[in-house]
Amino acid sequence: MNGQNWVISGARTAEGTPGDWYISDGHFVEEPASGGTRIDADGLMILPGLVDLHTHLREPGREDAETVRSGTLAAARGGFTCVHAMANTDPVTDTAEKAETIHDLGLRDGSAQVVVVGAITKNLEGRELAEMGLMASSRAGVRVFSDDGHCVMDALLMRRALEWVRPFGGLIAQHAQDSHLAGSGACAHESEISGRLGLGGWPAAAESVIVARDVQLAKLTGSKVHVYHVSTAESVEIIRWAKKQGIPVTAEATPHHLYLGTREIEGYDTTFKVNPPLRTDEHIEALRDGLADGTIDTVGTDHAPHAVQDKDHAFIDAKPGMLGLEQALAVVMEVMVAGGRMSWADLADRMSYAPARLGRVPGQGQPIRVGSAANFVLVDPTARAVVDRNRSASLSRNNPYHGRDLPDPVVATIWGGRLTYRR
Repeated sequence: MNGQNWVISGARTAEGTPGDWYISDGHFVEEPASGGTRIDADGLMILPGLVDLHTHLREPGREDAETVRSGTLAAARGGFTCVHAMANTDPVTDTAEKAETIHDLGLRDGSAQVVVVGAITKNLEGRELAEMGLMASSRAGVRVFSDDGHCVMDALLMRRALEWVRPFGGLIAQHAQDSHLAGSGACAHESEISGRLGLGGWPAAAESVIVARDVQLAKLTGSKVHVYHVSTAESVEIIRWAKKQGIPVTAEATPHHLYLGTREIEGYDTTFKVNPPLRTDEHIEALRDGLADGTIDTVGTDHAPHAVQDKDHAFIDAKPGMLGLEQALAVVMEVMVAGGRMSWADLADRMSYAPARLGRVPGQGQPIRVGSAANFVLVDPTARAVVDRNRSASLSRNNPYHGRDLPDPVVATIWGGRLTYRR
């Protein structure tokens, strides 16, 4: 994709380097091309385009909640130039043909690059492996596989999945939830609050026991495992230990688990129902420490739009999930950068370089320099605003940050030299 020519004047990089930046034919170049559009970026930062390994776009099947078009518009507003579309669509993305359908929708409707995530098991049922090899060799070029929303409970099947993808460098991404410890009725962090509210408890151990098992399977097979939406202190410690042993495990934290706690559910507001659930302060602090020291590799939004009718139920019956794309950068800035836990270079790593590397996406997650693809976001590090869910590009309104004063950083997003969002 070749976009227009640009001159970005005065922006500084995450590493603090100021300068003028020239874009032509979709890449950063040494000299300005004739007729380039100029953006005065004095006081702004130029960061590599954000990459999300964990986005629910809902198309096909639930176009009332989100589409590729609306979801990638929300992504562009949030500074993302690449999103990974999860497999739990209707039908499930578990064959090469279905993967190519999503790939083609991204090419047609995307305001960000859409990378397809394939299912690990057929129909996400956890019984038989999906066509991972065929999805990998398809036009979609699938490299990440997940049954997200469902845990691969069968240890032997998980072992086989890890062995199957190793020859082509695939990545198995696990939704860590022991369904015996946290079944269908589990909807809140198991604590005094869940007991007082009469809600089914989701103990921290239901996550960490699966993380511990999968770490051992990664060691056994020599294949990479990635843990989606880590939410507990115990999981962080297991992952930290595994990395010290050289075991190929990586992990993700979501903005909502870094920022919001289980007290949010006191009023039974289903906006705050999410899976895994919001946790207590000790878990939040462990996640922040893990993200800061690199134990947790990436920030993934787990952007999960839901139509009003799917949230307008009793807490136990409502669908779990929250919007995340438009406020992800703001939350990480607020919690990690403003709080002094991470530098801007760290943020660029966790939200761009690392997810692009894990997803093996050429042209994404590249430093701002001559020769790199022109995938970037211009950020105002001082701007703030009160979040208004009704101004979202998403078709859904289950935004947990509604009414909160947060950074409002994204000034412009450019993907492949093409402007996809400008304030």
